Amino acid sequence: MSTDVTWQTNSTSTDATEQLGQRLGKVLKGGEVIELVSDLGGGKTTFVRGVARGAGSEDKVASPSFTLSKVYKTAGFEIHHFDFYRLNEPGVLAHELAEVVDDPKQVVVIEWADVVQHILPNKRLTITIAQTPTGERTLGFRAPSALSYLLKAVQ
Repeated sequence: MSTDVTWQTNSTSTDATEQLGQRLGKVLKGGEVIELVSDLGGGKTTFVRGVARGAGSEDKVASPSFTLSKVYKTAGFEIHHFDFYRLNEPGVLAHELAEVVDDPKQVVVIEWADVVQHILPNKRLTITIAQTPTGERTLGFRAPSALSYLLKAVQ
């Protein structure tokens, strides 16, 4: 049985949050699933912008809140960015998610994943972003030991 590894840091700006994402993006291989947990305006899209840039994508990263999903291309894989915020029931989007979750040529990033927890693998990186009273953001990273290389990349 795999044990979880955790790490936590503070981000003092959107640039710092994006840089953390960029460091993570540089070590992605394909096949990873990343769950982002945060309130509205918490910095999830900023983090994903960094992930995409670090992975080598030149695509414009925007919140998929209204489109529900976006795909960013890199040389080695695609990043599928899902946002289930507006959905009480995932519907057909759950099938799209299920198709890419186990694909080694895809990286999956999910926001507001409560309605699709049953689809998400246990082997995933969960990043919790919380705003502090001083306006900074605390980012908590949790992953099974098999994904510890992801945490090492951001430390």
